[in-house]
Amino acid sequence: MSDELVLYTNPMSRGRIARWMMEELGQPYRAEIVGFGGPMKGAAYKAINPMGKVPALVHGATVVTECAAICAYLADAFPQAGLAPAPGDHRRGPYYRWMFFAAGPVEAAVTNKAFGLEAPPERARSVGYGTYADAMDTLEYAVSQSEYIAGDRFSAADVYVGSQVLWGLQFGTMEKRPAFEAYGARLAARPAALRAKQIDDELMAQMQKAG
Repeated sequence: MSDELVLYTNPMSRGRIARWMMEELGQPYRAEIVGFGGPMKGAAYKAINPMGKVPALVHGATVVTECAAICAYLADAFPQAGLAPAPGDHRRGPYYRWMFFAAGPVEAAVTNKAFGLEAPPERARSVGYGTYADAMDTLEYAVSQSEYIAGDRFSAADVYVGSQVLWGLQFGTMEKRPAFEAYGARLAARPAALRAKQIDDELMAQMQKAG
């Protein structure tokens, strides 16, 4: 069984997060670009991801979907890249904590607010993220405690949390708080982030030209 890494993605999707992770990893990989509509919802691709969404990662016989899961899986599958605190390291707690906080409460809060779906104040305690303000205040706390999300060392959690912050600032779904801007700027300047952005921006331009 081949251990080839194959990333199914689209440059106009959350697949950009997984692309950044792949570039940080420094391992050879092949990218398969999946078009929206028929290709993404067709039987061939849904055999890989029944949701019919990208990204998806195939590593030998292993299939992983969901961006946070892809980041966490790759960091553990390739420990030599140093993208996750080792088991037993006290930084492992904040590493998981904030990665999945961004995947759950932050993602839901930002999406709901963008579509005007916030719960009324008296029902906020029934919502996993509470309120949008709760989620943003907690995220600000998370990115303000140290240079990176799990301490003084960059990790896969920064790929995921950083992507959420950078997109939120770019598209106006997050307030331009100084802590968000400083954290985002540190991450956006990383060589792997710049490479990933260039790859996906060029692919997006080609697709738009062809379409």
